[in-house]
Amino acid sequence: MASEAPIFPQDPKKTYGLMAVVPTESRMIDKGPEGTVFSFPILALVELLLGLGSTLVVILLSILRNAPLEELANPAVTTNPAKAPWYFVGLQEMLEHMHPTLAGVIIPTILVMFLVVLPYLDQDRALAGIWFASPRGRRIAAATALYTAIAIPALIVLDNAFNLREALRGIAPDVVAQWLVPAVVLALIVAAPAVVLRLAARRTAVPASRRELLLALFTVMLVSAIALTVSGLLFRGPGFRLYWPWAMPGGYNPLDGL
Repeated sequence: MASEAPIFPQDPKKTYGLMAVVPTESRMIDKGPEGTVFSFPILALVELLLGLGSTLVVILLSILRNAPLEELANPAVTTNPAKAPWYFVGLQEMLEHMHPTLAGVIIPTILVMFLVVLPYLDQDRALAGIWFASPRGRRIAAATALYTAIAIPALIVLDNAFNLREALRGIAPDVVAQWLVPAVVLALIVAAPAVVLRLAARRTAVPASRRELLLALFTVMLVSAIALTVSGLLFRGPGFRLYWPWAMPGGYNPLDGL
């Protein structure tokens, strides 16, 4: 009895190969023309309108608000308070609460790297391009923004009233007082919304998606930056101490620089 011929005979002249087939979703789903939006002219027109609107706002502010140059700097007299420009005053505010390297180098680097890798952490195309992705995402963003708007100012006030770093000076090593304690406190504030989402998912049996977790972390980052900027800009007076804007000593008015 002749042996049966193999289904795929070995022949050096043939170039086919046997590939495995697995049940999975193709990465090319929703990549066709019917699942896309042309960037021109739709997106280009929106960007053009935003650019023209921003230019109009800058022109109106320059007309309505005078911005004269101050007198020449006197090296014998230090400006009090000496504040950074408004876009850096949030970093200057953080310098009051932790080591300069941690506040001015490490934390900004972590935030920038988070923004860089954010598109790679969430590659789900479902509901892509929609603000907050869903009504639940909108509620998560609102609750996280409210939490951060309370937690960050409370942390600033508490650290100003009772400076734990200064209390630990001479008792604990500087790496603990200036680095570890502020980093742990800040990490707990940032991680709290993600922990709450996880606990709520266990109770409701509706797991929190990766996009919702990233949305909460991004909201904490954004609102924290705004809160730190407002604190350093409006509530820091002479000696970079906390005052109400209308109760600054020495006639200093933080609104004069706006």
